[in-house]
Amino acid sequence: MITTFTPQVIEKEDIPSLSFPSDPLTRTPQETEALLRKLRRSMVLGNIHRTKRRIIFEDAEGTKEVRTTIWAVGDKNIVLKRGVIIPIKRLIDVI
Repeated sequence: MITTFTPQVIEKEDIPSLSFPSDPLTRTPQETEALLRKLRRSMVLGNIHRTKRRIIFEDAEGTKEVRTTIWAVGDKNIVLKRGVIIPIKRLIDVI
């Protein structure tokens, strides 16, 4: 059975008020590598072309989506405009 869901679309400015659990989302090492590649590519597109991406992640309350540019990708977090941070371990996908 395929389950579809629609994430709650939020504004980038709302992210600092969210609570992120410390446990990571479940994914294989291959899925993690693929996500990191997508993040790096999205960062380049955002910095050079100001391309906005759909960032889907999970906080303590459920699945959220924000549409913005990724300014930096670190070891544990991504950084959006104005220093807004999302933990990589809570990311579902970047589209």
